[in-house]
Amino acid sequence: MLYSWAVLGLGMCCALSAQTVDFARQVHPVFAEKCLPCHNGARGQGGLSLAMRSDILRGGTSGAAIVPGESAKSLLLQRIDGTKGPRMPMGGAPLSEREIATIRRWVDEGARGEVASAPVAKFSLALKPPAAGGIDTLMDAYYRAHKAAAPGVVPDAVFARRVYLDLWGLLPSPEEQRRFLADTRPDKRARLVEELLANQRNYAENWISFWNDLLHNDEGVIYHGDRASISPWLLKSLEENKPYDEFVRTLLAPAGKDGPAGFVRGVTWRGTVNASQTPAMQAAQNSAQVFLGINLKCNSCHDSFISHWKLREAYALASFFTNEPLEIVKCDMATGKMAETTFLFPELGGIDAKAAVEEKRAAAARMFTSKDNGLFARTIVNRIWRQLFGRGLVEPIDEMEGPAWNPELMEWLAADFVAHGYDMKHLLRTLMLSKAYQSPSVAGGNLRDASYVFQGPWPRRMTAEQFADAIATLTGEWRTRVDNRPTPGQYAREWRFKANSMTRALGRPTRDGAVTERQTDSTTLQALELTNGRVLNDWLSDGAKRLTDQPDPAPASLFDSGTLRSNGKAKVDIDITGRNELHLLVTDVDSYDPSRVKLVWRDAQLIGPGGAAPVPGDVVLGKETLLDLKGKGYTRFQALLTVDPSSNQSDISPAVRGFVFDEAPNPRKLVAATGEPPLPRPKAARTPEGLVGQVYEHALSRQPAPEELRIAAELVAKSGRVDREGLQDLLWTVLLSPEFQFIR
Repeated sequence: MLYSWAVLGLGMCCALSAQTVDFARQVHPVFAEKCLPCHNGARGQGGLSLAMRSDILRGGTSGAAIVPGESAKSLLLQRIDGTKGPRMPMGGAPLSEREIATIRRWVDEGARGEVASAPVAKFSLALKPPAAGGIDTLMDAYYRAHKAAAPGVVPDAVFARRVYLDLWGLLPSPEEQRRFLADTRPDKRARLVEELLANQRNYAENWISFWNDLLHNDEGVIYHGDRASISPWLLKSLEENKPYDEFVRTLLAPAGKDGPAGFVRGVTWRGTVNASQTPAMQAAQNSAQVFLGINLKCNSCHDSFISHWKLREAYALASFFTNEPLEIVKCDMATGKMAETTFLFPELGGIDAKAAVEEKRAAAARMFTSKDNGLFARTIVNRIWRQLFGRGLVEPIDEMEGPAWNPELMEWLAADFVAHGYDMKHLLRTLMLSKAYQSPSVAGGNLRDASYVFQGPWPRRMTAEQFADAIATLTGEWRTRVDNRPTPGQYAREWRFKANSMTRALGRPTRDGAVTERQTDSTTLQALELTNGRVLNDWLSDGAKRLTDQPDPAPASLFDSGTLRSNGKAKVDIDITGRNELHLLVTDVDSYDPSRVKLVWRDAQLIGPGGAAPVPGDVVLGKETLLDLKGKGYTRFQALLTVDPSSNQSDISPAVRGFVFDEAPNPRKLVAATGEPPLPRPKAARTPEGLVGQVYEHALSRQPAPEELRIAAELVAKSGRVDREGLQDLLWTVLLSPEFQFIR
């Protein structure tokens, strides 16, 4: 019965949208970001351009790119989903399952090309706050105008779970939940919000994922070329609650070796790219999109056909981010015209195109963050509202010149944010203490519905990082972060790790560009990963062992190479006296193409009474080599672990680590951890009923209903004791339920 409930819940999560695909807003931006570097204009590779719908219909030297109405017969789909090689884009990040599904639906719907036109609004750059303010006051007037009843507020347990996940990205512990429920003070909700905001580390480690998406920054990966991580600066800025205007000025005009230069540098792509993907143009695109809600991707190639922005305006902004004069290039064809250095809104100023790039960046930073630029404050207010309520005040989120469903509320929130010194925590506090935030969630709808009327927040799926942290919180089984050196690891939250198959399926993006909204729809890949994926299955297996006080001890390695990159070497000379076996293991850290990495235990030999015995040296990543030593009297193992020269290529970029153990290693615990986990581990209840209650209270912020308790206790119990496999099944069932996965 529990299994049936879980499958039913998964089915509810996996309902897919059936809206008609909009080429201009949904398909063309994917091509602009992922495909136009190679397939743009008359010189597109293979004779194929994806710049315009007419180009796509024309096809290339291989024939028709698409067959309208028949995606299965369309070469373009076969190449981007890998059913026909080589998979595209070659050498770049593949399209996500959601992006492929959107393009497939567009083709199946006939590859229509009607241009969607955004609602026309009277746009004013300067802020014009209403005379009367306050969220609740403005929302009361809104409800009256729409002849709608104001919603009530959620129970305390729902509110607590909501704010813990929104501020810390963590589930409240049963003890924290009980303490809050027992509090009788009338201002206890304000006190809880204040308490959570005051914890700098938990707050920063949740919101850093939001900013990593926007700032194309990542952790747990190795950057190539000029790209650089800004994680240390970003985490510190969030912990200090750096004012948002100062935060953005530093991003746009970084100074010093510890500054966040990685944002304006962008991504240096392998090979030749077109003008729309140069670092300067990336800086313009990302800055305009993230900080002003203006999408310049289309008009980086040509005048946009979904907005009023022109090619020359994209180049004028890009000119702020380079020392070199910029010639305007249209669809990969030079125009002979040089770009000016003028801001998107000329009334905010410009600068001589011949000025040093440091001066130009500083000028751009002032114009972006100017108090005369109301779009700057509106955009971040809209993003935070969307993050907490599931739908922005303005949608689409990157068309900020469009109308808000409550213009007075938008203007008041933006003006209040500026008046309080661009204080992000003030903004969060203001939103969370409103009746609007505390109202019950309602079923979500179409983000583009022009007739939308606010009735309450939309349910929001946990982010991939929150889902992973929730598993660790429930089970006490935290992942271990390892240094590049052969030193003990540290327990850490999910954002610090490279994405794995589970977190990718749950929407953690490839951050090669600004990501302003994640994939939140359920997909087939997600369903497969959660029902039969190794990452979740192994994690819950380890977690069930820990909750029943039977955790697998992680054997200490005899040798740890630390991370080896191109031309990396590590000398091995270890005492193996009395050992019965050796396990040689090499794992990937962050190779660009792990399948092509080759390591060699060069000159490997076992030393014993009879001299040296050679050992075969080639190693395949992830494969364990077992050496039987029993009764042979060997005393030393010697080798030189090296990255084979064939792997020292830029399109492989090896980053690997080698270990030697004297017993079978746990591949999930290769490095011992020191210190305390991010949260205290839960203490396991001793009875099946007690453990079921603990899991429900921690995961769902409620006790199980009598029938749930009876069924779950039967699953978990074995001869009156807690059964480890039954507990694993219970954890899996709860984790797959919509009640767990959604912030309601």
